[in-house]
Amino acid sequence: MASVTDNETIASLFADFGIDTAHTSPSLESMAAVNSRYLRDLKLNVGAMLGSRNMTKKESFMIALSVAVNEKHEALIKAFTALSQKEGATDDEISEVHACVSIMNVNNVFYRFRHFMAGVEYYEKTPAGLRMSVMMNPAMGKGLFELISLVISAVNGCERCVTSHEHSVKETGADEPRIYDAIRLGAVIRGLCVAL
Repeated sequence: MASVTDNETIASLFADFGIDTAHTSPSLESMAAVNSRYLRDLKLNVGAMLGSRNMTKKESFMIALSVAVNEKHEALIKAFTALSQKEGATDDEISEVHACVSIMNVNNVFYRFRHFMAGVEYYEKTPAGLRMSVMMNPAMGKGLFELISLVISAVNGCERCVTSHEHSVKETGADEPRIYDAIRLGAVIRGLCVAL
């Protein structure tokens, strides 16, 4: 049986993100059943990372949306879409988040393979032959597009893509605290996807 504290924590999380109170998951039920301290930690971590002074609310919600899309978490996709739009994200920008996550999944698989097979000349020298026009002149701006690309590459564990996009993000003028907070946000949102 969930404790009053856990019920309040869950209700508060759901209210913060506009998630239907009927939503549940095996992980959420398991943690609530034993008065898991983690639920409170998760709520605090998510709140702290979404409130980073190194990103606007719109940027934070769009980064959170990208992780929810990557993890295919329907309730959080809906929640972070609405929150992003409330902060001024356009339909074009929301669509680009989905496209960015998709192309990063393509790239993360391909370049992780190349990394694993380092030293095999054919794999290293043969052009990828992958179209990526979505990465040129994004509606959300190059800086945020690259930052989302970096976060998704980190979530998906592609070392080459992380290194490349970290460099690109810095070229758009971002500093290390902004990058660090975006990665921490991606990490806690991935955790939120698992819990919810």
